[in-house]
Amino acid sequence: MKFGIYLPEGATDKESPKKFPILFYLSGLTCTEENFIVKSGFQRYASQYGFIVVNPDTSPRGCNIEGESESWDFGVGAGFYVDAVVEKWSKNFRMYSYVCEEMTSCRQVPVVNCFCHFYSMGGHGALMCALKNPSIFRSVSAFAPISNPVNCLWGQKAFKGYLGDDPLKWCSYDSCRLAETYEGPNLNILIDQGDGDKFYVEKQLLPENFVEACSLKKEKLKCNLRLQKGYDHSYYFISTFIGDHFAHHVENLAAQ
Repeated sequence: MKFGIYLPEGATDKESPKKFPILFYLSGLTCTEENFIVKSGFQRYASQYGFIVVNPDTSPRGCNIEGESESWDFGVGAGFYVDAVVEKWSKNFRMYSYVCEEMTSCRQVPVVNCFCHFYSMGGHGALMCALKNPSIFRSVSAFAPISNPVNCLWGQKAFKGYLGDDPLKWCSYDSCRLAETYEGPNLNILIDQGDGDKFYVEKQLLPENFVEACSLKKEKLKCNLRLQKGYDHSYYFISTFIGDHFAHHVENLAAQ
C-alpha cells in the first residue's frame, strides 16, 4: 500500500516539545494517493495551521484477484474503507483496519489529535470511521460524501461484493445507521456538496439522509451541510473550499 505524508515545519525536530495534529484524507473512487497531493492545494493550509497530513491509496493493488479491475467502482481503486468478509477479497481488502488501526498507530512524531477529511467514497469512509472511532478521530469533514451507502447503487454494489448479503454487516459501515445509534462525545461535522454534482442529482450521495440521521442525536451530533451552487464532483470544488475545512478542524481542536 502506498500513501502520502506531509510534514509541516518542525514536525521532525526531536528536540521540540510541540505536538502536531494529524489529518487523514481518504480519496474517492478510482483515485490513488497522488490525486489529492497534486490537485487539492492542501499544502498551503497544512503549512499555515501546522497539520501533518496523511493520504493513503484507495485500495490494495497488485493482488491478482480475479475480477479486481473489471469495474471502476469496485475492486482496485474502490476499497470502500471496509474490511471484506467475502472470501476472495477478505485477505487483502481490509481498508477499515488499515486506516483505523494500522495507519493511526504508526506515529513517529508527537501527535495531539487525529482528524478525518475525505471526498466521495472517501467521504463515506470519513464519516463512518469517525462515528465508529470517536476516541481516535476528534473532528470530521467531507466533500460530496457517499452518505448512506446501503441506499445507493454504489454502496449496495460494494457492500454486497465485499460483505455478502447480510444487511447487518452493511449497516455496521453505513454512516446514517451509525449516526442514529451514536453515543460518543460531541462531534461537529462539516459537509460541502456541489448542487451541480451529477452523482448528487442521481441520488448516489444522499447527504440529506445523513443530516436527518444526525438530527436524531442532535445533542451529540451537529452536521453543517453546505450546498455550493454550481459546483460539480471535481477537485476544482475541493480546492475552492479546502481552506474552510482546515479552519473547521482548527476550530474543533481549539474547543477540545
